[in-house]
Amino acid sequence: MLKQRVLTALLLLPAALAGIFMLPVGGFAIAVAAVFVLAAREWGAFVMADSKMAKISYGAAMAVLLAALLLLVPSDLIWANGHLHPLYHGLLVVGVLWWVIGLGLVLSFPGSSRFWQDSPFLKSLFGQLTLLPCFAALLVLKAMPGAIDGAWLVLAVLLLVWGADTGAYFVGKAIGRNKLIPTVSPGKTREGLLGGMAVCALLSLIGWQLIDSLSLFEALILGMVTAFASALGDLLESMFKRAANIKDSGSLLPGHGGVLDRIDSVTAAMPVFAFLYLIFGL
Repeated sequence: MLKQRVLTALLLLPAALAGIFMLPVGGFAIAVAAVFVLAAREWGAFVMADSKMAKISYGAAMAVLLAALLLLVPSDLIWANGHLHPLYHGLLVVGVLWWVIGLGLVLSFPGSSRFWQDSPFLKSLFGQLTLLPCFAALLVLKAMPGAIDGAWLVLAVLLLVWGADTGAYFVGKAIGRNKLIPTVSPGKTREGLLGGMAVCALLSLIGWQLIDSLSLFEALILGMVTAFASALGDLLESMFKRAANIKDSGSLLPGHGGVLDRIDSVTAAMPVFAFLYLIFGL
């Protein structure tokens, strides 16, 4: 399993970096949209377990939504004269609000599942609220004007997510004693969460040196809140998998599970980072 995970990661990393740094915003949007359609297809199993048609139809619906967004606001209009398009700004706000609600759902699970577990409509809505703002945030950061190339901002979020995950794993394994939310993810600990946030605080110090518009306080808040959101994204997907009695969201990526299993942390971290960066960095 570990060998498969490493091999898959080694194959995916160059492709991801090439897409982030070499593709123009329009091409980047199309490539990311393809990933999100695959993720939506896997979310269909949360909506209606053991239904192949649910996966296909949910993936198709996401493809239509993403295509509509790209047609309504072409990539060169996401930012105009230094101002973010209102639709994209609205999606970021909706995304942040959704993750506040998501935190409540996770903390109150399994009690909260009584309100949504038997509702395909709500589970479909939750998927759109999880994926669409993240997609919008990726394009907002990639296309962002200014002294910092937007590709580096996208990479910064991914580094924070990887830092949070790595710190949580090693600290949790070394000294983790207190379970974080055992009803959702029995393996995660409070010590691991704090370890991941500490790693991201250190990464934030590097960001503070590189981005003149950020104060030290802003850089630390940006990094640590993004780390917390990263953990929340992982927990939310774990909650939906547990409710649907699913171990992995899919099997597309050997050793990693499905696409959702790889981007669950990013779905929360990306819109939260983008929203805060708009406040702090501009």
